[in-house]
Amino acid sequence: MQNNTPIPERCDVVVIGGGPAGSSVAALLAKQGIDVVLLERALHPRPQVGESLIPHVWKYADLTGVTPLIEQEGFVAKAGGITVWNDKIHRIAFAEFGFSRPALHVERDRFDEILLQHAASQGAQVFQQVSAREADLSGDWPAVSYQDRRGGESQAGNIRCRFVIDASGAAGVLAGQFQSKRLVDSSMRFLSLWGHFQNSRYVAADGRSHAADQVSLVKPVTFVTSFEDGWIWHIAMRKVTSVGLVINTDKARGMDKAGRERFYLDTLKTAPYIGRLLENADYLPDSFSQRPDYSYYSTRLCGENFYCIGDAAAFVDPIYSHGVLNAFYNASIVALAVAESLKAPAYRARHAQICENRIRQFYGFSRSLALGEFGGDGVEAELVRRFMRQVPPVELELMLAASFMSERSRNFHRMAVDAGLALHLGRAKAHAMDALAI
Repeated sequence: MQNNTPIPERCDVVVIGGGPAGSSVAALLAKQGIDVVLLERALHPRPQVGESLIPHVWKYADLTGVTPLIEQEGFVAKAGGITVWNDKIHRIAFAEFGFSRPALHVERDRFDEILLQHAASQGAQVFQQVSAREADLSGDWPAVSYQDRRGGESQAGNIRCRFVIDASGAAGVLAGQFQSKRLVDSSMRFLSLWGHFQNSRYVAADGRSHAADQVSLVKPVTFVTSFEDGWIWHIAMRKVTSVGLVINTDKARGMDKAGRERFYLDTLKTAPYIGRLLENADYLPDSFSQRPDYSYYSTRLCGENFYCIGDAAAFVDPIYSHGVLNAFYNASIVALAVAESLKAPAYRARHAQICENRIRQFYGFSRSLALGEFGGDGVEAELVRRFMRQVPPVELELMLAASFMSERSRNFHRMAVDAGLALHLGRAKAHAMDALAI
């Protein structure tokens, strides 16, 4: 999919970035007849990490209307998750929490392409290989400057709009402009290294390993194991398996990319359980990638004519698969705020403040869940407690159960008790397992 038509000089909304957050907010706005232009710097499908999606995402897929396309794609359905954290084994099965729709293991390059194509089908004007540079937010018609690299030559341009929505991911176009990006405390500052393998065995909900060609017959789980320097994910997809390390940045300091790749492969060979799963697997060297600017947040998210959503707002350690869910959630509330602000401009500031609080709530919830005691950076505890009270009970209990699967959860549990949710916490414990047959 590529649009070679001229980029218009004016529209209602400019969306920067065509990942899950940008594509979703563009689709939601375009469905309402709002004139949306989406600028994406890459050309889809673009290389991305393999992703685990929890069942919560379906309600947002229903909202945008992309559900049938995701279902037709035939991504791998997963049964739940198993973690081995400091030698303690825990399991979660989504069906036990009443979820009838599957969690998924998806190839993000294809998943993101589906979302972007859907946004275009809803009426958003999508321009790939166009990089937004900065936004002049003064005046009633903000101007977004860009470089158009379609056709091989780079041409500068500007487009004016009523609202700018920054969904540019870790690039954080507006956060860079505002100088509002903050990295978390260095003791919990991580980076991730990942790659893909063919023919890897995988773990199912019964705690046994299965051959790669069984993945459509016996549902996998997302398998996570801790090791001395961090933790490892193992996500079985249709043709390949995504395996990644999350380590403190200090561990990789001084290594170039080749050194990090050697460290990555050496660690996998000796890691508990992972080495056995990969024993007869084939590593795909061209698949190696890394993300150094790991956990961060922006201190300025929303204003009268701009919004920052998804990874452009904040990024959290992905141990509980909240990244895409966060993108969808942000997109849904910002689409509502922008639509209402276009109808009644006098309320723009109020809508922006509500969105700012909601985005911070979700970020704080995710960060507290993922990092527990260490989740204080950018987290407002009272906002998190309010969010806990608003989450549907079945979703809350699943997230609380997930918090038992690592040893980072005491502060998170304390907030649940303070929010008056001790009963849900008591119901939510993940199942302990004695052993795995890998």
